[in-house]
Amino acid sequence: MAGFGEPGVSTVDATGMTVGVVAARWHGELTDHMLGRAVAAAQACGAATVVARVAGSVELPVVAQALARRCDVVVALGVVVRGATAHFDYVCRSVTDGLTRVALDEGRPVAHGVLTVDTIEQARDRAGLPGSAEDKGWAATVAALDAAVAIRTVSAGPAQRLGFGG
Repeated sequence: MAGFGEPGVSTVDATGMTVGVVAARWHGELTDHMLGRAVAAAQACGAATVVARVAGSVELPVVAQALARRCDVVVALGVVVRGATAHFDYVCRSVTDGLTRVALDEGRPVAHGVLTVDTIEQARDRAGLPGSAEDKGWAATVAALDAAVAIRTVSAGPAQRLGFGG
């Protein structure tokens, strides 16, 4: 956990938007709480929510894609704790690549709210529990909505020359 550099955006005006939240059931004590925080963040921003649950983090991208086809943004939540085998690396890579692909293929912000940690204590410290240093359910949701607002702004504005040159 970096513990620094977070932009500190607490809410955005996402009135009329819909957030699709998909959360893994693995490490349910944590993902249930993160899901609740994600829904609360969406409501605080004026957005509606659609919620789906999956068994584990590997299943997140395919359901995220289904949600991206009907929602303005998607938030994927899970917890992957490093073990003694390479499984952690394969799961993390699969989830990250899958969620990135969904965002680019569907043209929708997809927040990566999957905690990839060495210990369950690190996960607890990022899950938004009382006393946690971070609240990834809330932060991931607001970040995705912030990106959606930016996309709408860029898409609605007049065509302008961007970049270098005149």
